[in-house]
Amino acid sequence: MIPTLPATPRKTALTKLSGHRLVSSSAGLAGTLWLAVIVAASLTAPWWLPFKTEDQDFTAVLSGPTAAHWLGTDELGRDILSRIFSSAAETLGTSFITVMVGVGLGTVLAMAAANSQRAEGIISRGTEIMMSLPGTVIILAVIGAVGTNIPLIMAILGVLISAGIYRVMLGQAKSLQSQLYVDAAKVDGLSPLAISVRHVLPGLATTIVVQSALIFAVGLLIQAGLAFIGFGPPLPQPSWGGMIQSASQHVYDAPWLMVPTGVVLALTVLAANAIGNALGKAPNATASHLPSAAIRRKRAAQAAAAATATPVVGDPPMAGKLSVRGLSVGVDGGTPLVTDVSFDVEPGTVLGLVGESGCGKTMTALSLMGLLPSGVAVTDGQILWNGKNLAAATDTDMEAIRGRDIALISQEPMRALDPMFTVGYQLTSAIRRLRSVGKTEANHEALSLLEKVGIVDGGRILKAYPHQISGGMAQRVAIALALSGKPRLLVADEPTTALDVTVQAEILSLLRSLVKDTGMSVVMVTHDLGVVADICDQVAVMYAGQVVENGGTASILDDPRHPYTLALLAADPHATTAHEMPERLATIKGQVPQPKDWPIGCRFAARCQFAGSACLVPVPLLPSGSDVGLVRCVKADELAVEGLAWLPTDVPTSLQHTVPAEVPARHLLDITEKDMA
Repeated sequence: MIPTLPATPRKTALTKLSGHRLVSSSAGLAGTLWLAVIVAASLTAPWWLPFKTEDQDFTAVLSGPTAAHWLGTDELGRDILSRIFSSAAETLGTSFITVMVGVGLGTVLAMAAANSQRAEGIISRGTEIMMSLPGTVIILAVIGAVGTNIPLIMAILGVLISAGIYRVMLGQAKSLQSQLYVDAAKVDGLSPLAISVRHVLPGLATTIVVQSALIFAVGLLIQAGLAFIGFGPPLPQPSWGGMIQSASQHVYDAPWLMVPTGVVLALTVLAANAIGNALGKAPNATASHLPSAAIRRKRAAQAAAAATATPVVGDPPMAGKLSVRGLSVGVDGGTPLVTDVSFDVEPGTVLGLVGESGCGKTMTALSLMGLLPSGVAVTDGQILWNGKNLAAATDTDMEAIRGRDIALISQEPMRALDPMFTVGYQLTSAIRRLRSVGKTEANHEALSLLEKVGIVDGGRILKAYPHQISGGMAQRVAIALALSGKPRLLVADEPTTALDVTVQAEILSLLRSLVKDTGMSVVMVTHDLGVVADICDQVAVMYAGQVVENGGTASILDDPRHPYTLALLAADPHATTAHEMPERLATIKGQVPQPKDWPIGCRFAARCQFAGSACLVPVPLLPSGSDVGLVRCVKADELAVEGLAWLPTDVPTSLQHTVPAEVPARHLLDITEKDMA
């Protein structure tokens, strides 16, 4: 069953999101403060304004700002400040009527049309008729029939605008209706109305608030325009448009009269547009791609230091070799996400990055190509490729490396393939760009690449669109696209996770052949220890943003030294032979801590069965055992000597006899007491 979220938390989340975007945008925050001041001042005007709107001072007609009249007076000696703020609330309120009617009606019609093809046909034809009608003529006709009833006029304007809003909302609503979670809601028995309210409407929230801000500004200008031509509130009631019309008659003898009302109207329209722009940003756009000046200076200093740093002694530059030294990645001015990661990838070898979700594997892989998300950057360390530090490289430098030296294979092939273009167009375009060849040669090379990745009918695939081929075929095409620039290093972010077992085996066999035939190296991000055993030469086990164990694949899988690696292998049914299979697989209690909750000492200590007081201090990555591998554990050698194994969290009585005889009784007692607690 699909859990039903209550309306209040959803609304609260939207409010927090919108508030965060407004606060993060200086223009949006300024616009919000301006509108708040205008509304508050207008609603409290009778309590603080020095004059009533109809009071006349014949000794100060058409005067500029004075001590008595801060913004001057009009042609009848009336105080401009009092008239501006007295009419502000009504002007803004009637403009908001246009927003409620236009955006509300347009959204409802869009959701109704997205639910039914028949309803879409009827509503679309109706909105087309509405859009063909002359709105100005209709408004003037209404004024002639019922008089200057401003709320009614603004409501009718909202109805006319709703046709355009409907067109904006319809495409997005239909896209949301096609999402898998909507299909799941239908299977769960939710009615179309419930689906629209619970699943479609929240997805339209950003568009709704943006359109509301823009329509508010449009309604404000149209209302002022109507008052300017004489169809505003009846005299002597003030209105911004009417005051501008009066000022226009004295533009030569009293030019100041136009300034106060014109500036207030312009600032209010700009404030509404600024709020719309702030709310219209993508969720992660509030974290600017351009960090603050202090962070940029700090990053420049780090890059300069990294660029001039001497490479590790005994590790000279080698063509096609990747060396990562002390890599740290974090949010700009905030929480670290990856800390002190080091590993090497020799030419023609495959390195596997393994660990649970949230351990920093993908962040580490993306940092190798300079593709970190907005607001995230390399904060320390070196990424040495052919002797060049990519951590200090500029975007221009990385453009010459991406695709040509280092390429990416993502978990989802549709991230690499554009559904708007054929496979052939995308593949040949990449080949021509990266290899600087002609169209004919690019076509031949595209067929050759498809053949290399195991696609027999390459001609047909080149003419197909991405949605016309299977997932396994799309992944092969994505690999061919990654190979279009003849890279020396492939970064593969879980390239087989979304595929069935048979296709997974084919893709792994393909990658293995490419490594053997071309001599390129691969950094493989995966959760599957079977993939590690099948294709990887080296393994780096990551936990909570750190490498906790690093070494050869055979050494890591056969003789793990870190408790986390022990636990991963104990929890894998494929890592145990049939006659040694326990009645119950081991588990790891708890979950990977969030970066903000990382402890000072060993980050795995809270979940470790062997943790002690020595684990409360920072643990370095040190050599361990006879292998060249490294391990981040103060008890690594002790665990290896005593042959301790990771046990199930709750040890059934029937399994206690399976504990190795060489385990000292005191260790068994410590483990069982901790687990029982």
